[in-house]
Amino acid sequence: MGNRSSLLLREEEIAQIQQETGFTPNQIERLYSRFTSLDRGDCGTLSRDDFLRIPELAINPLGERIVNSFFQGDMYNDRVNFRQFMNVLAHFRPVKKNKDNRLNSREAKLKFAFKMYDLDNDDLISRDELLAILHMMVGANISEEQLTSIAERTILEADEDGDQMISFEEFCKALQRTDVEQKMSIRFLN
Repeated sequence: MGNRSSLLLREEEIAQIQQETGFTPNQIERLYSRFTSLDRGDCGTLSRDDFLRIPELAINPLGERIVNSFFQGDMYNDRVNFRQFMNVLAHFRPVKKNKDNRLNSREAKLKFAFKMYDLDNDDLISRDELLAILHMMVGANISEEQLTSIAERTILEADEDGDQMISFEEFCKALQRTDVEQKMSIRFLN
């Protein structure tokens, strides 16, 4: 199931993925092995259901939003190939100083986080979107009044142009003292 030797990566594919993502060849091979083990249909792509079989995503309150991030954009339909998979994972690579960090730069990580909140993809975060994400994260552990208060206070503090929304620029400014590079990084084994 999965791990079929007929679909091994060629050296030039590994080199291209390394160039695009910054992963080492060993990391690419390990992630390819994980990708093929998730590919229950042995078709070289993953569906949303394949992702949701990952226990850590299945129990994560934002699991659905994280899975959706793999399916963004025109070329991502209802299936994700290995290269698309790697491009999304690259956002979570630790930032290395003095290296080209196109996919895992501070700005790319912030854009990725912003998209988690921007439920309707209009490049703005509304009070209702913020409230929906807060509901996903805390469930019934906090009262509706407290959640509404948190959402409204967040909008009030971050909204600089008075439109009752948070733009990407306002989002970045609100997080300027946050170590996004560290908080949005996963250590990938070699």
